[in-house]
Amino acid sequence: MFTFKKAERKKSKLRLALCGVSGSGKTTAALSIARGLGGRTALIETESGSASLYADQFDFDELELEAPYTPERYIQAIEAAEMQGYDNVVIDSMSHEWVGSGGCLEINDLLGKTKYKGNSFGAWNETGVRHRKFLDKIVTSKIHVIATIRMKSEHVQDLATKKVHKIGMKYEQRDDFEFEFTSVFDINREGHYAIASKDRTGMFGDEPFVISNDTGVQFLEWLNSGKNFYMSDDNLIILNKLLNQLDDEMQGKVRNKYPNFADERDTRFDEIKNGLTTLVNKMNAQKEAEAQAVKEQEALDNQPADDDDFEEDIALTALGNPNPSETQDG
Repeated sequence: MFTFKKAERKKSKLRLALCGVSGSGKTTAALSIARGLGGRTALIETESGSASLYADQFDFDELELEAPYTPERYIQAIEAAEMQGYDNVVIDSMSHEWVGSGGCLEINDLLGKTKYKGNSFGAWNETGVRHRKFLDKIVTSKIHVIATIRMKSEHVQDLATKKVHKIGMKYEQRDDFEFEFTSVFDINREGHYAIASKDRTGMFGDEPFVISNDTGVQFLEWLNSGKNFYMSDDNLIILNKLLNQLDDEMQGKVRNKYPNFADERDTRFDEIKNGLTTLVNKMNAQKEAEAQAVKEQEALDNQPADDDDFEEDIALTALGNPNPSETQDG
């Protein structure tokens, strides 16, 4: 049975893409936003260590990811940042997963020539799935993700000033990648001005702006302004049943494996179960705390006016004051 309920924006993590030609300031913009978001920042480096040039300006840890730039290696790097407790991960750059050595274009070309007997179009059935898993990891990551993306450049002459400008023309990533991101900023090489080509927050409009730490602060306020995610009572019951079933199954496997140790348990399973139980309890505690806060606020809003103020208003009315709530100085 399908049930609809009122839509509410939930608290979430940032998914931001920063796009521009070489020299547009994508890396420093990403690190500035990460600093505004707060917490620890991990940077996945594919640009020959260029991000380390900014180590004196920003506090971050880096991982130099070398070729082949397969989707799976990117996924593993993001998971490593999650497991090591980072709050933000900067992917610098995401373009290598598509056009770099061992990236999706090379993967598909090789598959087309070998496994698919020259049919490179048919090979996309396999390559596309691998790329999709990479994008899914970005979308579902437990931490903020900021990705830089290269743009192919062209030199264009300004007819009025006769100056030649280097401008970005096309993203070096698969078409429509921007669907997976909260916002996408295109950064100009001259002046490092950013323009939001996509922005689900609605905060940045159509006017050019310079990215700074405050941009990250703005994002964080918007991300945290949503509702907390809570597990429904029905889903909680289902989860507990599954945990109990898994518990019984695991104990059965242990007894079969160690017949002389009926009480032996798999400690890894206990860790998983305890972790899930703690998470559920934490969400329910937050739910109860917010419900209590709402109840207390409602009680304050419904509290009658102070008796002294009420008696003073009566006295002032008796003296002819047309606005009892307003008093004169002196």
